[in-house]
Amino acid sequence: MPVLRETEFSAEVTWMGIVPADGGIQADMRDDLEFGFHGLTGERHAGAQRPSCVRVKNLYAPGTEIRNTRQVTILSEEELTQIAADMGLGQLDPRYLGATLVVRGIPDFTHVPPSSRLQGPDGVTLTTDIENRPCVLPGREIEKDHAGFGPKFKAAARGRRGITAWVERPGRLKLGDTLRLFVPDQRAWSAGS
Repeated sequence: MPVLRETEFSAEVTWMGIVPADGGIQADMRDDLEFGFHGLTGERHAGAQRPSCVRVKNLYAPGTEIRNTRQVTILSEEELTQIAADMGLGQLDPRYLGATLVVRGIPDFTHVPPSSRLQGPDGVTLTTDIENRPCVLPGREIEKDHAGFGPKFKAAARGRRGITAWVERPGRLKLGDTLRLFVPDQRAWSAGS
């Protein structure tokens, strides 16, 4: 495992939510969240394991139990603004996207390196997994309140849909908290080297 190097970048938590386990993907807004090793209690993506989905179908048969690296969905406020503009909306409510956190201050957020860490004031640490590619589900939620705009989501969100993450160290976050960004101290992979 490489050393994790603290960057000059940090992010302010500007929105928080939880997607109830018994519903669709729409998130309910919160002012603070308590993260455990399992993620968030009562949340749709909570748990140490999860059934495999279409995103890993080239690795596993659907429903195969795998490690849950998508306990948390984190979006960038700046990227949400770009998505909304490309869709022709004044703003895009993060609840439509099943967001756990929206942060402000880290450029090109959707492409932070996998295995980076976002650490909060009390030590709560979220390990970034990978880009959360756009799908049709948020578009369906958007369409319910903004007829004609839902189908525009997938193309507008390409490369800006945020990331998934999992809890490495439990703790609490509240609106306005700052997350420090640590990245793996290793060169980028190159098949030709």
